[in-house]
Amino acid sequence: MLTDKNVVVFGGTGSLGKLLVRRLLAGELGKPKKVLVVSRDEAKQHFMRLEFQRLAAASTDEILYHNYERVLQFHIGDVRNYSSVLTAIRNADYIFNGAALKQVPACEYFPYEAVLTNIMGAENIVRAIRENALPVEAVIGISTDKACKPVNVMGMTKAVQERLYGRANLDCPQTRFVCARYGNVLASRGSVVPLFREQISQGGPVTVTTVDMTRFLLGLDRAVDTVLEALKSGKPGEIYIPRCPAARIIEVAQVLIDEQPIEIKIVGIRPGEKLHESLISAEEGYRTIERNGYYVILPILPELQPKSFQAYSLAGSDYDSQCDLIDRSEIKKMLSQYDLLLDDSTRSRIKHSLAH
Repeated sequence: MLTDKNVVVFGGTGSLGKLLVRRLLAGELGKPKKVLVVSRDEAKQHFMRLEFQRLAAASTDEILYHNYERVLQFHIGDVRNYSSVLTAIRNADYIFNGAALKQVPACEYFPYEAVLTNIMGAENIVRAIRENALPVEAVIGISTDKACKPVNVMGMTKAVQERLYGRANLDCPQTRFVCARYGNVLASRGSVVPLFREQISQGGPVTVTTVDMTRFLLGLDRAVDTVLEALKSGKPGEIYIPRCPAARIIEVAQVLIDEQPIEIKIVGIRPGEKLHESLISAEEGYRTIERNGYYVILPILPELQPKSFQAYSLAGSDYDSQCDLIDRSEIKKMLSQYDLLLDDSTRSRIKHSLAH
């Protein structure tokens, strides 16, 4: 599918972006001609370049900095700037947009900044394709569970982004716009597990918002699986949803703490946070089907909908994080699977520190 194609990844230096790029370069969907990582942060690009150089066993700066002679290329640009976007995607066959302001409290304090990145950034990609008749085959937008029944700025802007991509299928019929929507990625920057691990390593306390809060738990590989499945199988205007477990956040903290004498401190819900997250609303359930092990929300615009729906998977019901919660043993197994439990040396150090 991607053999000899030019692929652009906005936000490619993020946690998901780096793994996505690695799997694209591994040839899961064919060997791309070029994978272009676009982001604003030259330092992150530099360290990502070094990381991939080590993976490729390259050894010289000459090889390292011949940027535009390699399959993996880096481009300093901003999805919020139209001309920057146009320059980056002029020769693109496939585009992944993972650029986002995603920290919920930060978006509450700086809502317009979230609008510029999460809404205007998406519109810049659509506009560049539309106004220049670019022959882009597909655009995959990376969304979030917070876009479902949004109560915070981050979710609201991502919900609008989903609708922008849906509408774009009418304006740019030669390009397929599809979204992938998923929940909390376990080891991503800013997620709760790395925070808990850091607090535990410092001897606590571990800060939990409320005893009842629940979240979906998704491994980074599974998130990338969802994005790639949306690329492979998604039809114009569809939103792909992974099936994933959910847990009470306080129990995630308890599993990580294990037997250490570390306090859990209840600090209250942060600005814009939900008690429970949803991936599919009751209204969306009426146009949700199952495909290849994923839930797929069919387009809201009638022009993009199939003539008949074969099945309603979740008609009239939410798919949210307070349903089918996993217990502590399953949480421990999942954290272990992703190597997120504290190792013995760290536990020993914490025990020694707390004893003194």
